[in-house]
Amino acid sequence: MVPRVLVKKLRPDAIVPSYQTPGAAGMDLCAAVDEPVTIQPRTRAAISTGLAMAIPEGFEGQVRPRSGLAAKHGITCTNAPGTIDHDFRGCVTVLLINHGSEPFTVEPGHRIAQLVIAPVVQAELVETEELSETARGSGGFGSTGR
Repeated sequence: MVPRVLVKKLRPDAIVPSYQTPGAAGMDLCAAVDEPVTIQPRTRAAISTGLAMAIPEGFEGQVRPRSGLAAKHGITCTNAPGTIDHDFRGCVTVLLINHGSEPFTVEPGHRIAQLVIAPVVQAELVETEELSETARGSGGFGSTGR
């Protein structure tokens, strides 16, 4: 099933995402800002896309960093991946952080993140007094030696 996502422009200059290649998993989200926004090193900014969406039930929108911005400038999303729930109808906003050593300026229309539409499964949680034993047990971070 191909999910049908309805997209509403909240401002005329907003750019509706699209897949750039036939095999792409994500679509670029673009900045819809009135003027350039400069993000200083070690600071963050909320950047509007100027879009609202109706994602079908059973799916979510995952907001992910763009690898080029991360590699070249140290720009990433603070809550990667961010989630757009199917019942959210507000403006999609991307939370960017500058891990680089230089200020970075987001221009209007700049590609700032990726959007991936993914299926969602809600689990049934059952409270219990005991859990089954495994070889790993309660070994946490780094416990598998990798």
